[in-house]
Amino acid sequence: MISANTSSGGGSAELPGLPTPWVLARVAGPSMSPTVRSADRLLVRRLPRSRPIRSGDAVRSGDVVLARFPSRPELLVVKRARRPLDDGRWWVEGDNPFVTDDSRAFGPAVVVGRVVARLWPRPGRLPAAPPPG
Repeated sequence: MISANTSSGGGSAELPGLPTPWVLARVAGPSMSPTVRSADRLLVRRLPRSRPIRSGDAVRSGDVVLARFPSRPELLVVKRARRPLDDGRWWVEGDNPFVTDDSRAFGPAVVVGRVVARLWPRPGRLPAAPPPG
């Protein structure tokens, strides 16, 4: 699921390039269906880069995250964090097994934020990961 960063502030070429602690992401594409769908609006908590990560900021396996692939830095995606790697990056995958625009295609990702909630059209927390199938 491809996502657009609609946070306030100017664009930035640096990685991760999210200028505020809270980011509003608009979903585009089916890769995280049925958890989130195209046109959903998500509230994302940016991960801190310049200070130690607090427990509430930490990403855990199974979390829905906002990420960038070093091989495709212009692409900002919403995916499910599957497993951390030794170099600090994450293996991320979409919940829709038929769409592979994730680590299976682009390699490990840099997680830049953790999705906290869906704001629109069905406000609330996101469900847990679907069972493997």
